[in-house]
Amino acid sequence: MTEPLFREDAYLRDAPARVVDINDRGCVILDRTIFYPTGGGQPGDAGRLTWPGGECAIATAVKGEDDSVVLVPTEGVILPEIGTEVTQLLDWDQRYLHMRMHTALHLLTVAIPLPVTGGQIGASKSRLDFVMPEPPEDKAAVETALNDLIAQDLPVTQEWITEAELDAQPDLVKTMSVQPPRGAGRIRLVRIGEGPATVDLQPCGGTHVARTGEIGQVAIGKIENKGKQNRRVNISLAG
Repeated sequence: MTEPLFREDAYLRDAPARVVDINDRGCVILDRTIFYPTGGGQPGDAGRLTWPGGECAIATAVKGEDDSVVLVPTEGVILPEIGTEVTQLLDWDQRYLHMRMHTALHLLTVAIPLPVTGGQIGASKSRLDFVMPEPPEDKAAVETALNDLIAQDLPVTQEWITEAELDAQPDLVKTMSVQPPRGAGRIRLVRIGEGPATVDLQPCGGTHVARTGEIGQVAIGKIENKGKQNRRVNISLAG
């Protein structure tokens, strides 16, 4: 198991770790990591590892077996040996864009309160697919509602519930295509707002900004027809 440092502090840009394995595909597994592995529509992080006398670039991170995080290096690099103490350095600019986008998509589910059938986070553009037989009558009004939520500068926090508690509150799960991971006995929730001022609460394992004001202005782009019942809503960050 890799200790997921990103889960408790999404703002960590660097951290020490120890190499515990190099798998048969030449990928690196650390005892602890700040690299988020691809999952839930969010891309894996990129960055690099450094150690005395060497360094290697990391192209992405993916989930491995037994809750490990597998770091995929770029081709042709020299890898650290097992047992080496390394420093992890995140491609922070890319990660922070993913954090802003991911939180914006959570708020999009508030501005468009319909079931979600899929989604994808990107640095320049992100999208959610909704059960939406007809497009919104006023796209500009949806964009305004989304940006009004962002401008409230709401706190974004995490908490944990048991799997049984989630089963008793099935409405918390907004995404029909991706169910929260089970087996560990508890589920991570991401809350936007606090107390009676909470605007969103849903299971999520991704990384988020600490306050919605960090997202900045968001533009709603093309709304695409993706079948009889589905529409794809694209968003981008204004700056």
